[in-house]
Amino acid sequence: MTRVAVLRDASQAFATSMFATMQAVAPPLGVEVIPVNMRNAAEIEQSLESFARVANGGLIPASSAAAVRHRDLIIGLAARHKLPAVYWDRFFVVAGSLMSYGPDLVEQFRQAALYVDRILKGEKAADLQVQASTCPRSI
Repeated sequence: MTRVAVLRDASQAFATSMFATMQAVAPPLGVEVIPVNMRNAAEIEQSLESFARVANGGLIPASSAAAVRHRDLIIGLAARHKLPAVYWDRFFVVAGSLMSYGPDLVEQFRQAALYVDRILKGEKAADLQVQASTCPRSI
């Protein structure tokens, strides 16, 4: 894979910063990062069909409400055009995609509840150790 389309909602600051980070780390890997805006279903379909005409491409949808709203379309287009894709959350896998790589949100909420429990039992929040994530969940 020498090219990756980053499907993003350019109106969201998070998507813009995520894309900038990808652009910064891609050159040493020999990968060209191409922004693909997703304002609506027609734009997604047209952009991905155009991107898929050139070989050796992959797809990374950035986390956004638009990606969730158009999940089935994105998964279907990736499959139709044989674009390897990686998603940020397991619900894309449940909907039919191949793989996700990201945090286990259920585990994060469980850990947060344990901290709340300890605080409610009298421990001071400032005395609780900060825990780093051990690894993201991939499926």
